[in-house]
Amino acid sequence: MNSFSAKFALLFTDAELRRRILFVTGILFLTRVLAAIPTPGINAQELAVFFQNSQFLGLLNLFSGGGLSNLSIVLLGVGPYITSSIIMQLLTLLIPRLKEMYQEEGEAGRQKFSQYTRFFTLPIALVQGVGFLILLQREGVLQMLTPFQFGVNVLAVTAGSILLMWLGELISEFGLGNGVSLIIFAGIVARLPRSVSQTLYSFDPSQLPAYLGFIAAALAIVAAVVFVTEAERPVPVTYAKRVRGMKVYGGTSTYLPLRLNQAGVIPIIFALSLLLLPQMAASFFATSTTHPLIAQFSQSVLALLQNLGFYGVLYFVLVFLFTYFYTAVTFDPTQIAEQLQRGGAFIPGVRPGASTTEHLAQVITRITFVGALFLGVIAVLPIVMQAMTGIQSLTIGGTALLIVVSVVLDLARRVDAQLSIREY
Repeated sequence: MNSFSAKFALLFTDAELRRRILFVTGILFLTRVLAAIPTPGINAQELAVFFQNSQFLGLLNLFSGGGLSNLSIVLLGVGPYITSSIIMQLLTLLIPRLKEMYQEEGEAGRQKFSQYTRFFTLPIALVQGVGFLILLQREGVLQMLTPFQFGVNVLAVTAGSILLMWLGELISEFGLGNGVSLIIFAGIVARLPRSVSQTLYSFDPSQLPAYLGFIAAALAIVAAVVFVTEAERPVPVTYAKRVRGMKVYGGTSTYLPLRLNQAGVIPIIFALSLLLLPQMAASFFATSTTHPLIAQFSQSVLALLQNLGFYGVLYFVLVFLFTYFYTAVTFDPTQIAEQLQRGGAFIPGVRPGASTTEHLAQVITRITFVGALFLGVIAVLPIVMQAMTGIQSLTIGGTALLIVVSVVLDLARRVDAQLSIREY
């Protein structure tokens, strides 16, 4: 308890930590201000109808930090940046040079990799901005614009997305935590009072068991996510004795902590981004009058993705695969084995070098299977509850809950690491 009190006091007395916390708070406040600046020419009544009972727009609103719900200048949010990150991560499997840059060239390589990700973000934001504004015009949400006005609006929403990307990177560099995740987190938390008030306003006493079940499930999900996120598989490591002069070094034993869920919330964000892309494209072409075959195909795609069974299975598979994929990108057994060998360390009963690499790969594959399975089940659980209760908002609320819990855990871990550094 005394240790906790000391750390809590250090959180506000240490100048560097206080500066970082105030910096993050200021940036997040700025993102909320940007999300409140609307795009000109909005029909508020049509916007409300357009958003009503739309799971697709609700999920897309998560990545905009709440900026989509009032069609602000940051209505695209960090979605283009996340899409660009997915493309770059996938390219590491196809282009060995990119994988080498990301994993082996240290900080300089990762900075160059991030620079390429930013370059990809711009064209993706432009394409998404054009497509979304055309879709809004067709639905009557946005008034018909002249070519000049349309071009200005596209540039505005593209610049808004790039600005959010930059602010997220500023948080990651000068603040605490992952900037993009914190922007999404701030948007979810900012919409919480409105969501609660809407739920109370439309409260149906006949649905009381469903609401109570949702609250119980939410508490269970929070506890399970915390448990699995903090769970570790310790791999014992022993340092060989070395004699230098008259002193003996090494001979100690420790362990290598491998987390059950190495990827955190990233697989869920990646899976949702990948699911939203075909929905956005299909929504764009579904109302086309010049190409009836394309419109019919797009309507079929939308109908398929709106089927809860198909959507849930696809969501589970994507979360499961992305957990393995992101773990493979961020955790390299060969690199860990080489670092252990250079440091004069070995895993008891395992030969250094290739055997250590193989052993670590087997361990990480097994524990990632458990973590991926858990994450996939937790991700589709709100969809199952929606199918049982018929309450549309459960899917969006469940996904938001997962993101919030994971982001808070990651932020708490980073703050604790900063406090521990200053303690010693």
